[in-house]
Amino acid sequence: MIIEPRVRGFICTTAHPVGCATNVREQIAYVLKQGPVADCPKRVAVLGCSTGYGLASRIVATFAGGADTIGVSLEREPSEKRSASAGWYNNRAFEIEAQKIGRSPLTLEGDAFSDELKATFIERVREKFGQLDLLVYSMAAPVRTDPDTGKTYRSVIKPLGAPVEIKTLDTETGEVFQTTLEPASEEQTAATVAVMGGDDWKRWIDQLADAGVLAPGFRTLNYTYIGSELTWPIYWNGTLGRAKVDLDSKAEAIRGRLGADAARVVALKAVVTQASSAIPVVPLYGTVLFKVMKQLGLHEGCIEQIDRLFRTKLGKGVELDDAQRVRVDDWELSPKCRRKCRGAGHCSPPRRSASWPISASTRASSCACSASASTAWITRRTWIRASCRVRPFGKHRNHSFVARMERSAIRDSPSVAESPGFRCASSGLHVSPRRDLLCALERAPGHAAADIGLE
Repeated sequence: MIIEPRVRGFICTTAHPVGCATNVREQIAYVLKQGPVADCPKRVAVLGCSTGYGLASRIVATFAGGADTIGVSLEREPSEKRSASAGWYNNRAFEIEAQKIGRSPLTLEGDAFSDELKATFIERVREKFGQLDLLVYSMAAPVRTDPDTGKTYRSVIKPLGAPVEIKTLDTETGEVFQTTLEPASEEQTAATVAVMGGDDWKRWIDQLADAGVLAPGFRTLNYTYIGSELTWPIYWNGTLGRAKVDLDSKAEAIRGRLGADAARVVALKAVVTQASSAIPVVPLYGTVLFKVMKQLGLHEGCIEQIDRLFRTKLGKGVELDDAQRVRVDDWELSPKCRRKCRGAGHCSPPRRSASWPISASTRASSCACSASASTAWITRRTWIRASCRVRPFGKHRNHSFVARMERSAIRDSPSVAESPGFRCASSGLHVSPRRDLLCALERAPGHAAADIGLE
C-alpha cells in the first residue's frame, strides 16, 4: 500500500510512519541540545501522550529529565488497507528512541475517559513504577461518556448570551470569511463543561490517590489555552470559557486534598494542533500570531513551549496568576506582541489573490501526513508559494534525496516501517511535513498575512 495524503476539512486522515518517526526524532534532538532538566520527576504519566503538547511532555521528561513514562492515548492501529493514526506511529517511534537510551516507556491505548482503562492503568503503575511523581493531563476530545451515568456528552464551541460575528478561515479552501455564531443553550453549555472541564482530570487523581499510587510530593498539570482578547468572544467568553472555569475549580479541589502545590492548570500559547484547528477564529488568529511572534523572535512550537515549562516554570516559588495558574503564554500575551496583533486587524479588508490558484494537484503537497496532520489549516496558497522555495521538499523536489531519507528513516526505525500495510513510496514522500511547514512559514510568512489582508 502506498500512503497518500487524504484530507477531510482540517484533518489529514492518513499518516506516514517515516514522517512521524522523523518528527519525533527532531523534537528529541531539540531537547537534547538544550541539556538536562534539573530536578525533573522520574516517574511520569502523560494522558494524551501521542501528539502536540502531550508528546512534547513525554519527550522532555524522558530525554532531558531522565524519567520513565507511562502514556495513554486513543489511537487507530494500521491495517492492510489503512494507515494507523499519526499518534500510533508517534508512540511507536517514541518507544524505540527511549529504549535506545535505556528508558522503559509504557503506552496504553484506549479510552482514557473510561473507568476500565483507569483500573488497567493503576495495575500497570503498581507493577512498573510503584508510584507516580507527576501526571500531565493533555487530553482534548469532542465527546465523553460519564462512567457513572452512561450518558454521552458532546461539546460545542459557541458564544454565550448573544450571537457573535467574527472572521474565520475556511481550512478546506483557505478563504477568510465573516460568519455569525449563534449562542449555546444551557444544555449545550453544560455538555461542553462535562467534556472539556476538569471532571475527568479530578476523577483520575481521585482514583489514583485512593489506590495509593501517588508518591509523596506528587504533582499534576492540566494544559489549557486562554488566549488574547482577539479570541475571547468565541473562546473565553463562550462555552469553552465555562469549561476553563470548571477546570480551575477542579484544580483547587485537588489541591485541597493533596496539598497546596499538588495541582496546577498550565496556560500555553496558541499552536497548530488538531484541537485548535477546530475552533473558529483561532486558525486565522494563529496565522497572524505566528508571523508576529517570528518577527519578534518569540515564536515557539509544542516542544519549545514544554521544554521551557519544565526548565523554568515547575520549581517552587514560580509566579502564578490570580487563578493560581502557571503561565507559559507570557510571550504570546506580552504587550508588544498583543499590540502588533491588534494593529494588524485595522489594515485592508480580507482579499484573495487570483494568482494563487487552488487545484486538486496541490492537495498532496499542501497537507501534512505525519504527526503534524492538523497543519492543514495553513492556507494552501501560502503553502504553495512558500514551499516551492524549499528544496528538496517543495514543488521541485530532489527525488533521489527524498529516497535516501526514506531509506535512512526505515533503517533507523525498522519496527515502525514494517507495520502492517506499509510500503514506502519512493520519491513521493514528504519526509518531515513538520519541518516542511516551519520552513515554508519562515521563508514566506508574508504570503499568509497578505492573503488575509494584513499587509
